[in-house]
Amino acid sequence: MANIKSAKKRILVNETKAARNKAIRSKVKTSIKKVEAAIAAGDKAAAQASLLSAITEIDKATTKGVYHKNTASRKVSRITKAVNAIA
Repeated sequence: MANIKSAKKRILVNETKAARNKAIRSKVKTSIKKVEAAIAAGDKAAAQASLLSAITEIDKATTKGVYHKNTASRKVSRITKAVNAIA
């Protein structure tokens, strides 16, 4: 356990940031799962609608520094490619 005041503060701040990042990552994962569920169901309209919201969530996470820009681009690319592959 930390004894120095600044170290105690760092612990608290890191916990707060970790909780925020976890919540944002969870939102992104949920939105991606919605897209994948629509793809599995073969519902192109629902997949495209959920794709837009997923891209928005990923972009927000990137802006907040939760994801690196290349990671975000990769995620967007993969789900977009999957949606476009629906016949």
